[in-house]
Amino acid sequence: ENMKILLAEDDFATRKFMLNFLSKYGECDVTVDGMEAVDAFMMALEDEDPYDLICLDIMMPVMDGYQALMGIRNLEKQKNIPQEKAVKVIMTTALNDEDLLFLLQQYLPNRLLQQVLMKNKQKNF
Repeated sequence: ENMKILLAEDDFATRKFMLNFLSKYGECDVTVDGMEAVDAFMMALEDEDPYDLICLDIMMPVMDGYQALMGIRNLEKQKNIPQEKAVKVIMTTALNDEDLLFLLQQYLPNRLLQQVLMKNKQKNF
C-alpha cells in the first residue's frame, strides 16, 4: 500500500527534487515551514488518516525542523499515541541523494525498497 508522506521544505529546488523523489512511494503533501507542517500533521491526526513519514528540513523560517519535531511529538503525546506507532521522521538538511536513500531504506517497506534500489542502480540520480 502507498505511504502518506509529509514534506516540510522552504527551498524551492530542494522541495521539487524531494517531491519528485518521494512521490514514487506514496501520496506526498508539501509544506513550506515547520508551523505549517505541525498544522498538517494535526489535521491528519484529527481526520484519523495520519502520516507514515515526515521529512523535515532543519533550517526553515517561522518554525525550524527541531521545533516542528517537538510540536509533532507533543501532539502524539496528547493523543496518547504509543511510541511504536509514532510517525517516522527524517531530518533532511543538505542531504545528498545517497544519504536520503539510506534513510528511506530504514522506513520503506521492503517490497517498495527493492524497486527503489533497482531504479537506483540503473541511473545514479
